[in-house]
Amino acid sequence: MKQIKNFIIILFAIAELTSAQRIKDIAMVGEVNSQQVIGYGLVVGLAGTGDSHRSSFTIQSITSMLKRFGITVPQEDLKTRNVAAVMVTATINGLLKPNSQFDVNVSSMGDAKSLQGGILLMTPLSGLEGTVYAFAQGPLSVGGYDITTKSGSRVAKNHTLAGRVPRGGILKQSPQIETQQSSEVKIYLKDPDLTTCDNVAKAINTKFGNDVAKSIDASQVNVAVPSNSQNNIIDFLAQLESIEVQSDFPAKVVLNERTGTVVAGNTVKIKPVTISHGGYNINIKSNPMISQPGAFSQGRLAILNNLVPEVTQDSSNVVALQSASNVQEVAAALNSLKVSPHDIIAIFQAIKEAGALVGELIIL
Repeated sequence: MKQIKNFIIILFAIAELTSAQRIKDIAMVGEVNSQQVIGYGLVVGLAGTGDSHRSSFTIQSITSMLKRFGITVPQEDLKTRNVAAVMVTATINGLLKPNSQFDVNVSSMGDAKSLQGGILLMTPLSGLEGTVYAFAQGPLSVGGYDITTKSGSRVAKNHTLAGRVPRGGILKQSPQIETQQSSEVKIYLKDPDLTTCDNVAKAINTKFGNDVAKSIDASQVNVAVPSNSQNNIIDFLAQLESIEVQSDFPAKVVLNERTGTVVAGNTVKIKPVTISHGGYNINIKSNPMISQPGAFSQGRLAILNNLVPEVTQDSSNVVALQSASNVQEVAAALNSLKVSPHDIIAIFQAIKEAGALVGELIIL
């Protein structure tokens, strides 16, 4: 019997915050000039899963590399199945000093089958303006496998055409950081919010005194460094980022139609509304039919698998929701309908259109 079942709904409720968050967790203290870098390199040591001869840029790269070592090989004689051309990317924190190590991401750009077991050769990493900030080299970690047999069978786990080189990048030049005035420190919220920004300013003023911090907009707070802390700015910044603040976020319901996931914040409310839902269950039953040939007829046994669809409709359920104060009450009411993810997404959309959903509806 083949049955079409409803998907499983996953409804997460973000619990109400009972403890405050540190400023360092929700904001950036001071101006940190992070730098994204990129480079082109080669991964060697592959077990025949590298680029083929059709990737001409890989052959050209190998030829140029060998010429640097005084070796000249005709391109038509090169075998590149153990080599793959890759792009190397990373984000360098502006606070890192020269010779600091960081992780780099490696992605295939040719027709390689897998980067598993490969080693990235020394690759310069430059910024948008062309300045080389670092070099990357080391063994790749892909976190999976991709095995294909000659008969066409394949066993794969995760994506093996992209990986990381842990601590494979070495910084040679730090990104330029703008000179800051020691008498003022700027705080930038990672998620701009007027209420949270105001709470940050009030918490700082409570600890260091009135009029030390001033909120400029929804994402920026300017803090005047006290005169007794200007000689030890690091200690002041350490105290500043450890201050606990009650953060606030707008009410949101995020729906993912592909996975059937519904994520709602604890501030989501629903006004009084009535929801009706009727479901269908579709069962396809297998009824084998056997035809027995007559005696001495020289016939053969015939089997017919007769698939008979059967459709039943559930009785409609009606649930009346009073004013719900949090998402837990909304989840309990919707779960009582036993709806599928696609149905609950449609219900949330209808509730929003009816003006009963107090919050922002985001559909991925």
